[in-house]
Amino acid sequence: MRSRSIAAFALVLALVAPGAATASASPGPAGGPSSSGPSGPVLTDPRPCPGQAGYTCSFLTVPLDHRHPRGPETLRLQVATADNADAPKGVLLFLTGGPGQPGAPYISRIAQRMPDVAKNYRIVMVDQRGTGEFGAINCPALQAQVGSSDIEPPTPEAVAECAGVLGDRRHYYTTEQTVGDLDRLRQALGVRTMTVDGVSYGTITGASYTARYPQHVRRLVLDSVVPHRDPRRDHMLYLTSLRATGRVLREACQTAPACGFDPAEELAWVVRHRTDSVLIWDMLVTYEFVDPTFRNPDSLPGGAGDAVSAIHEARNGNPARLDRLLQFLAGGGDPVAQYSSGLHIATICGDGYFPWGTSQTRPSVRKAALERTRRNLPARATWPFTADTAVGNGFVQECLTWPWSRHSAEPPRAKLPVPVLLVNGDRDLSTPVEWAREALGYAPRGKLVVVKGAAHSIQNRELGTAGREAVTRFLLDG
Repeated sequence: MRSRSIAAFALVLALVAPGAATASASPGPAGGPSSSGPSGPVLTDPRPCPGQAGYTCSFLTVPLDHRHPRGPETLRLQVATADNADAPKGVLLFLTGGPGQPGAPYISRIAQRMPDVAKNYRIVMVDQRGTGEFGAINCPALQAQVGSSDIEPPTPEAVAECAGVLGDRRHYYTTEQTVGDLDRLRQALGVRTMTVDGVSYGTITGASYTARYPQHVRRLVLDSVVPHRDPRRDHMLYLTSLRATGRVLREACQTAPACGFDPAEELAWVVRHRTDSVLIWDMLVTYEFVDPTFRNPDSLPGGAGDAVSAIHEARNGNPARLDRLLQFLAGGGDPVAQYSSGLHIATICGDGYFPWGTSQTRPSVRKAALERTRRNLPARATWPFTADTAVGNGFVQECLTWPWSRHSAEPPRAKLPVPVLLVNGDRDLSTPVEWAREALGYAPRGKLVVVKGAAHSIQNRELGTAGREAVTRFLLDG
């Protein structure tokens, strides 16, 4: 669900937006009389997308609250559309991740990575509410401290500042509201059905839209999958990623030349003999964006890469490489128009289920509930990490003190009745392949493709071609 702004691997899709500008917490200009036509929503103020020939950028006006769509307050979202409006296979709505990343600045780059798909579909991308040049929620302290990290915890003061920036508007930046935006976008495009393709958090958005409006989705691609349901109420503890770390490091060590030691056992020792286990975990989840082998010293300047060796050396009394990696891959500082940590916290806290319940649980009782969970988590639930690591992660800690907020409703149906392709790298710690297998259970017409040796965001970042070729076949055969 995450992304990082380290040199060339910025953001979930590893893209850097051209000319991104800092935005404020303002919802953007309200829609005027031209924002809806006699038959429904329309796109307004069309103009060429800056620096992206062949694409038009415009605006879509949506209600602030889709539960009460006739309310007076609106948001204006930037939309980018390919100019091939007569594409033979219709609209492909491509959803970016985070939550916190915009879509419009990246449309030409997505098309370049999927050229055969771009010839046959009209690709459409949207700056989801609370993101992008014209509507990013700007929480300065949170942005500086954690940026696009899911795992590094912010201070309570940064959380309080962001809650103050949003005020009562914090209720309206959830997946449920974004799903409403996407259907208004479909109407504005004048189509009955769309093909939907989501990456990382975009898989939650895409699956939630499909579960809510299956009649409007032809096909669905879920790339680097986060399940859109949380039946065990444990996703926010990120236990699946904690447990997957040992598997991923062991698989990395089995690749020739074999390591000759067990990196999972060594990691377990290291995190139990240091006080920064959350930051070590955060570093490893970030490191996959740099080097999916986890063993290449040249993946960072000065030969500072090779996470496996860093753990091995720290276990044997030399923590210098590990400490350098923690410094290189620390969170914070992402430009807000490229990634809004304010939108991230509002969505995660509004959507999530936590040890204390939801955002509607009184803040005064949350800490005690979290402590009970910490005491009762079995070692097997978190190994090679610990229960302290699980409850100390950013998802939990930022929402522990988030003010009361209206909880986002899950889709009324869990099943995804359309053809679904799920693709996931087996080296992905951000969205582990175990989550993809879980999500496959919601897709009776689904197929899972596991890409060996790949990490996060297959369509954009896979070093080989197997995953992208599978997506292309799926989209063009339909």
